[in-house]
Amino acid sequence: MKAKHEVLICQKKYSNDILKKFKLKECKEVSTPMNQNEKLCKEDGVDKVDEGYFRSLIGCLMYLTATRPDILNVVSILSQFMHCANELHLKTAKRVVHYINASSNFGVKFTRSKEFKLVGLSGSDWGGSIDHMRSTSGYCFTFGYGAFSWSSKKQETVAQSTAEAEFKESTKIFIDNQDAITILTNQYFMGSLRNFNIKLSF
Repeated sequence: MKAKHEVLICQKKYSNDILKKFKLKECKEVSTPMNQNEKLCKEDGVDKVDEGYFRSLIGCLMYLTATRPDILNVVSILSQFMHCANELHLKTAKRVVHYINASSNFGVKFTRSKEFKLVGLSGSDWGGSIDHMRSTSGYCFTFGYGAFSWSSKKQETVAQSTAEAEFKESTKIFIDNQDAITILTNQYFMGSLRNFNIKLSF
């Protein structure tokens, strides 16, 4: 039940429509959208699946990410296999639907707040793509108690270290990479990384 002074943006009906469309309404519920150790690639010897079906499923999930940042990372990864989908990709996509079945009432909540601070959270999986060795970056920004911007996408270049993959500046960011934290908080390291900074600026 919605409390006073809060707004919940939720696509529950659309979530249920996805379950019906792909005949997964009675599917088993899971607590996470993706297996943490799952590594997907284009060619892994697994049989191909109907591309039309796979594209339709991913397209529906992409639309759902408008209010579901919790599935954005896996949907972003799966969207890279639109033209070469195999049974493993489809299995991973269906797991997302199983997760949605358990969380159809999830959404983005905005609550009245006395303090309006801009806070950012970010992370990346260094060299996470088996096919290209590129990292996938993700971020989420909140203002007050509400998330208003989030993203997950593959980086355009190959990062040669975890520090390079997660290098951030300016806006306050919470990250878990110790190399990046050391660089950003220690002037000695910043001064000795001229070549690193020039490369990133380029």
